[in-house]
Amino acid sequence: MKLATYRDGSRDGQLVVVSRDLSTAHYATGIATRMQQVLDDWNFLSPQLEDLSTALQHGKARHAFPFDPAMCLAPLPRPAGRLTALACPAAVARRLHAQGQPLPEAAIGAPLLRAGGGEPLWGAADELVLAHPAGELDVETGLAVVTGDLPAGSPPARALESVRLLMLAADWVLRALERAEAAEAAAWGGAAGAVLARLGTHCSPVAITPDELGPAWQGGRVHLPLAVERAGRALSPVALQDGPFHGGQLLAQAARTRALAAGTVVFCGPAGPSEAPDDEALAAALQPGDRVRVQARGADRAVLWGAIDATVAVAEVAP
Repeated sequence: MKLATYRDGSRDGQLVVVSRDLSTAHYATGIATRMQQVLDDWNFLSPQLEDLSTALQHGKARHAFPFDPAMCLAPLPRPAGRLTALACPAAVARRLHAQGQPLPEAAIGAPLLRAGGGEPLWGAADELVLAHPAGELDVETGLAVVTGDLPAGSPPARALESVRLLMLAADWVLRALERAEAAEAAAWGGAAGAVLARLGTHCSPVAITPDELGPAWQGGRVHLPLAVERAGRALSPVALQDGPFHGGQLLAQAARTRALAAGTVVFCGPAGPSEAPDDEALAAALQPGDRVRVQARGADRAVLWGAIDATVAVAEVAP
C-alpha cells in the first residue's frame, strides 16, 4: 500500500491512497482524513485502506484522479516524535576521516541516537530556505521508518513488527555549525547536541508499507540502491541500508528506556558508504540554487516512493 498527504491549506493535509505505479490516487476521506488517524488505529483502518488500494490498482475506484507529487506535503507532516539512528557508521566514519576525526567507539557496539526537533517534516518538492547562507550546507540521505506504538524495552523482533510505513528522507545540516555545537557539547560534558545545525528533513512524496518492497525487504533492511543527484551531479549509487544494524535493532534501541508513540519517525541513515571513496561531490558544500534529487527503484526499475526534488534558496530578510 502507498499513501500520501495532499495539500489542502491545513497543517496535516488530506490523506490519499496512491497506485503502485504512482499514476493515480484517491482520497481516503471515507476511511480517514489524516495519516496520524491511521497510525493511531492501524489494525482497524489499514485493512480498509488496503481495500481501496486494491480497487485503485484494478481501476475500480470511482473517484480516482492523476497523482501529482507537487501537491504532496510530507506523508506524515507532524510526527509524534522524531529520532535519528546511526544505521551506517561507515558512512559517517568516512566523512569524519576526511576531517581528521575518528568515529566514536560507541557507534560500533550499538546504534547512536539523536533526538529531532519539533518542526514539521517537509514535502518532497518544498524549497529549503536558508535563514543564514553560510555554514557548509550538506545533506544526509537515507530511510525513514514510521512506527506504530512500541512499548519501552521491546526486543528487536517486537520492534520490527511495529514498522508501519517507510519513506525516503533527506536530512539537511550545516557542517561548520555542527562542529561548533559539538565543541560546545564537549564543554558541557556532552550534555548538549546539534540543534542549530540541523535544519530539517525532506520526505519522499509517498510512504509505503514494507510489503510493497517484496524480496527487497529482508531482515529489517531495504536491499536497494539509492540514487542521489547533487548540484547537477549524479553521485555513485549507495546502499540504502548497508550498516551493521537492521531496522528492528534501531527501533529497539530508540525504545530501550521509553515507549515510542504511533507516528514516531526514525531516520535510519545516512545511507552509504559510496562505491567511490574519492567522490568529490560528497565534499562540496551546497549553495543557493543547487538542487538535490533522491529516489530509489525496485528490481523492476519502478520508482517506489517517488523522488525528493528540493532546491536550496535564501530567505529574504527585511532591512
